Amino acid sequence: MNLESKIAIVTGASKGIGAEFSRMLVQNGTKVYGLARSKDKLKKLHSELGDSFHPVVMDITNSEKLEQWVDDTFSRKHQPDILINNAGVMYSDKVEDLSMEEWHNMINVNLNGVFYLTRLIVPLMKNNENVCHIINIASIAGLLGNPSISGYNASKFAVRGFSEALFKELRYDGIKVTCVFPGSINTDLFDKIEGIENHPNMMKTTDISSTVKFLLETDDNFLINEITMRPLNPKDPT
Repeated sequence: MNLESKIAIVTGASKGIGAEFSRMLVQNGTKVYGLARSKDKLKKLHSELGDSFHPVVMDITNSEKLEQWVDDTFSRKHQPDILINNAGVMYSDKVEDLSMEEWHNMINVNLNGVFYLTRLIVPLMKNNENVCHIINIASIAGLLGNPSISGYNASKFAVRGFSEALFKELRYDGIKVTCVFPGSINTDLFDKIEGIENHPNMMKTTDISSTVKFLLETDDNFLINEITMRPLNPKDPT
């Protein structure tokens, strides 16, 4: 795919790798609709990236508002080429201590939100004459279970299963589906996780965005449906 003049949707776009995806796409000539809940952070990113970045204040767990936004924004003459389902939340605790609110929030954001938006965008992509691409950002936690993150594991394992089924379902419609499994990234995801602190050996947000750029720019008949990324040496150098 040539990213020039394409239309992309990025969820969780206001910070971390979502902001970096938006930055990378705009720099390569793509019009980006960046969805997030934080109006202030979206406004700041818009001031940096300019009018090719369209900030959309949106809670992806609200299926009705998502549907209204999609209906108001896209049409047969204005169709998305790229969807990056990136928004996610993480809570860590023993299973007996994980609250119902935390469990439901992870399932709603990490899984239901992916489904809500994808089901609305797929029909538009099927009508798009270009080859399109859906990228679902999972986690290494979608491949390996670990103590104290059972809820996060459950949501990300589900994203893997959803993505694998979706790639087989949509491949003959000219829609690529890739599930991305990053290890530790230097973002604020771990800010509220006891016992995990950011350090220089974590991957950079640009490491992830440059990999996603490569995935998007592959030839139309070439698909990488899953990719795992890790820091070579994950230990804190201090």
